[in-house]
Amino acid sequence: MKPKLIRPVSDLRNNFSEISRVVHETQQPIILTRQGYGDMVVLSMEAYENMRYDSEVYLKLQEAEREALSSGARYSSKDVLKAMKDVL
Repeated sequence: MKPKLIRPVSDLRNNFSEISRVVHETQQPIILTRQGYGDMVVLSMEAYENMRYDSEVYLKLQEAEREALSSGARYSSKDVLKAMKDVL
């Protein structure tokens, strides 16, 4: 049986162990509702860290794209590797 990923906030108190098991096994968030509206999200620490990492990578790629658009400078992969080797 597929776990419900939207549950009332009272389930956090009444079924904490089950909610913990589900977020760890599925690596998916559970949305908790209060009076029928979304109130909070429960996520495993591992899934949260992965989400943060993905967000940071995405933000750095956006920054690099903005910089590339504002600058005429372009570098080949050989230039980048040489610069990295020089630093190390």
